[in-house]
Amino acid sequence: MIDLHTHSLLSDGSLLPSELVTRAEKLGYRVIAITDHVDTSNFKWIVANLVRVCKDLNKRGNIKVIPGAEISYISPGLLAGFTQTIRKLGAKIIVVHGETIVEPVIPGTNRKAVEIGVDILAHPGLISQEEARIASKNNVCLEISTRRGHCYTNGHVVNMARLSGAKLVLDTDAHSPGDLVTIEEARAIGRGAGLSEEEIEAVWQNMYALVEKIERR
Repeated sequence: MIDLHTHSLLSDGSLLPSELVTRAEKLGYRVIAITDHVDTSNFKWIVANLVRVCKDLNKRGNIKVIPGAEISYISPGLLAGFTQTIRKLGAKIIVVHGETIVEPVIPGTNRKAVEIGVDILAHPGLISQEEARIASKNNVCLEISTRRGHCYTNGHVVNMARLSGAKLVLDTDAHSPGDLVTIEEARAIGRGAGLSEEEIEAVWQNMYALVEKIERR
């Protein structure tokens, strides 16, 4: 199991990074990214702490822990420069908080995120086919979410990805212990979104490929 979108109490999660990783490891996770929410108010503190704690957690050797960030509620016009800044500070994976239907995200966030080529556009809601096409062109993965609320549009995201050739990933967006899922639960959520078994395997391969890409940075 790989999960590239989770949160600790460094932002709005309920678990210490060490407890989040320990619980994930207990469920059989092999890779986890901690991607706490950042905007211009907190990014230096969040990223610096995640880089440090992930380095310590990786000394365990049983699970790979990746420091990242979920850019949230940033004006689309600032996303490109802000993404570069976050990467320079050591965030290995950049997730952008997409236009989910259950939160008031700034319109235009989806399009700008895929245009600038972030790693993952999280819970992109009713993403358009044109935005999905740009994601495909710029190698941005669209997220299928296991999180309540964000998962409501999983089927639409799958359909847009099929029409555009965009790559899909499946993440928990975990904020608390109950948000983490087993591989069996993840597969069931994928099937519920309309994915075939072959497409689910492709999702896992997309995630492995993204981890390999991150390791080369």
